[in-house]
Amino acid sequence: MILKDLSVPILFIIVILLFIITVPSGVLDVMLAVNIMLSAIILLNTIQTNDTLGLTIFPTLVVITTVFRLSLNVSTSRLILGGVSPGRVVESFGEFVGGGNLVVGALVFLMITLVNFLVITKGSERVAEVAARFTLDAMPGKQMAIDADLNSGLINEQEARMRRQKIQKEADFYGAMDGASKFVKNDAIAGILLTLLNIIGGLILGIVLYEMAPMDAVQKYTILTIGDGLVSQLPALMVSVATSFIVTRSGASDKNVSQDLYAQIFGSPKVLYIAAGLSFIVSFFLARVPFLLLSAVLAFLGYALSRRIAKESIQEEVEIEENEAEEIRKPENVVSLLQVDPIELEFGYGVIPLADASQGGDLLDRVVMIRRQLALELGMIVPIIRLRDNIQLAPNEYVIKIRGVETAQGELMLDQYMAMNPGFVEEAVDGIQTIEPAFGMPATWISENQRERAETLGYTVVDPPSVIATHLTEVIKKFAHELLGRQEVQTLVDNVRQSNPALVDELIPKLLGLGEIQKVQANLLKEGVSIRDMVSILETLADYGNVTHDTDMLTEYARQALGRAISSRFIADDNNSILTLDPALEQTILESIQRNDAGAYISLEPQATNSIIGNLTRQIQKIAQIGKTPIVLASPVVRLYFKRLTEQVFPGLVVLSYNEIDPTLEIQAVGMVNM
Repeated sequence: MILKDLSVPILFIIVILLFIITVPSGVLDVMLAVNIMLSAIILLNTIQTNDTLGLTIFPTLVVITTVFRLSLNVSTSRLILGGVSPGRVVESFGEFVGGGNLVVGALVFLMITLVNFLVITKGSERVAEVAARFTLDAMPGKQMAIDADLNSGLINEQEARMRRQKIQKEADFYGAMDGASKFVKNDAIAGILLTLLNIIGGLILGIVLYEMAPMDAVQKYTILTIGDGLVSQLPALMVSVATSFIVTRSGASDKNVSQDLYAQIFGSPKVLYIAAGLSFIVSFFLARVPFLLLSAVLAFLGYALSRRIAKESIQEEVEIEENEAEEIRKPENVVSLLQVDPIELEFGYGVIPLADASQGGDLLDRVVMIRRQLALELGMIVPIIRLRDNIQLAPNEYVIKIRGVETAQGELMLDQYMAMNPGFVEEAVDGIQTIEPAFGMPATWISENQRERAETLGYTVVDPPSVIATHLTEVIKKFAHELLGRQEVQTLVDNVRQSNPALVDELIPKLLGLGEIQKVQANLLKEGVSIRDMVSILETLADYGNVTHDTDMLTEYARQALGRAISSRFIADDNNSILTLDPALEQTILESIQRNDAGAYISLEPQATNSIIGNLTRQIQKIAQIGKTPIVLASPVVRLYFKRLTEQVFPGLVVLSYNEIDPTLEIQAVGMVNM
């Protein structure tokens, strides 16, 4: 393990030493052999890999091998120019490749160098550059596709996270390959320049310093320089080919190069038969024996492949029949039918274009934004929103379901826009009268050519996808307390644990259980209070958890801790919509509170209840006439029970306690509720 950790630092120490000290030729032979075999191993790995991300270290590997190869080149050049033998590896390459002929050796070296530099290196550099640009350009679209699959329920959170990580790795990999390809290109250029320097420097040193005959100097230094160049160019060629394999591999394939080559080039018997016939015809005009032999081989391969395909087809049919028979014999698996989606959006076939990205629909993107918006606004993780078409619905109708139960529905006109009067526009627009589904406001469906005029008059104009998105958002807000289960609370608690482990460990399970925390948070969400500040909520529960386990009382304590957030959420700057409770009414409510094992509840005479509701109705109507939303202020001990008393008649009524009001706000009541 220690050797693995130190291998790269040791290698770079060796590289630095190779640049500055003279290495014995025997040691240099070993290093040159290691360089050649290391390049061969890299090339074989790129051929055998099934996935480019399986070699994410490749760009770094290119840098390491390039620097190592250049350091060896410098060391061999130092020995050659110093009149010392550079080792048997360099000498053998120079003698073997050229066959003792200087001109042949020089031409072979030139050919290898030109092929590596002009064809392989330049081609891989261009492919790497294009692949990096296309990969980065495609990232937003891939991310949106993952979000769409996640929101439609095709994948879960874990698989979405894995896909996002893979996309990020691909972008990082191809970006690094774009830079690494420049190393490969410049390495080829450096090899050419070093070779020229060796030849020129060797001739000068041999003739001037060592007083050698010109032809002897040419023979000695050129052969050694060619051998040195070939020793460097051969590993460089292998690394360049490996780079080309990596950057040209398709990310869609899960096979290595050999398997893809066989499956895609030699996978069709018809193609092999045609090629065999063509080879047979060509044999009459060119060399007969090679083309006739090749024709026979291709025909045999086509025959063997067609037999194998027919056999696999029969086996596949038998397996399908056996599986179908087994499915018939097996009892029906109904477990999957028991799953109930937390949130469903069903729509008729006429609404499908809004959800189909290929037809320009952006409903899936809007669903993603809804989940993000509600996470910021309510502080909860909204479950996956399932989108599905339903042929039983009218073409332009949609239905929103919460836990399998229909809670809202609406109807759209896809080629129209919905125009809503904010209250101050007097001039009407022509269109089809309707009701805005989210808030129940009067609205009008207008054509596209009327849109500009309606906006000029002051109407709020929205398109059909916005109508659905707004309606869906309001429904989720309304039923947020039902969508928050123990598993969702556990996720939120785990998130807090990362930054506040002491708080979570003190509270759960020593003081309160997960179910009690879930009930407190559900109570907050039911009245539109955000639970995003989880730390403050859990701190408050930890303070009062040893005093009471009554979740209603704990909710009131949590509301008081969130006072500033509640004030900014519900109370406007002009504060002219505040109603207070008559002290006599509060006393009556306190005296009517009954407690039992199930908790506390309010018990009033029906006549008293009707009187309170009637007076509250009149006060609300007065405030509504000036276009304001009424807010009722009560003492902390009465707030909860007054809310329960009135929520059946006024479900959206905001009831706050004095302890929840930001002390910096100046409150002025415009009315009082009494009996």
